[in-house]
Amino acid sequence: MANVQNIERKAEQVSLVAEKIAKAQSIVVFDYRGITVAEDTELRAEMRKNGVEYVVIKNHIVERACEVAGIDAKEAEMLKGPSAFAFGYDDVAAPARILKAFIKKAKKCEFKGGIVEKSVLNATQVEAIADLPSREVLIARMLGSMMTPISKFAIVLNEIVKKQGGAEA
Repeated sequence: MANVQNIERKAEQVSLVAEKIAKAQSIVVFDYRGITVAEDTELRAEMRKNGVEYVVIKNHIVERACEVAGIDAKEAEMLKGPSAFAFGYDDVAAPARILKAFIKKAKKCEFKGGIVEKSVLNATQVEAIADLPSREVLIARMLGSMMTPISKFAIVLNEIVKKQGGAEA
């Protein structure tokens, strides 16, 4: 009887993790060995503040949940050994950016890989995502580049008006 309950409990865990995977814009997998309780608490607080969920789940549960979500993660090296998972729901780069800053500060942990839009990424690719600017910065840059031609055009028109005004006086 206990075996049936265990199977049901694991199936429930798989479905809950599959829901998280479906909702997340990105998932970062990292090796959390070596961090202290205080560092872990600090990391969790930083992630929570940025809309990132940090959990430690058994690799085989995540592997099965990936299958349910339609992601082929069986051959991924990231699901071997101790793993923690950061689910980013609002910003694709947020989990990787927070972890990269933590790794740089604490000199502990390392990226193992990740998942973005059902694509499995290796540690190098996740680190590249960490270097991306935030959504707000990207929007500001885009708006700035859109405004540059308009402001230059306004300056040219203003100079034309000044020259015409100066010729009449």
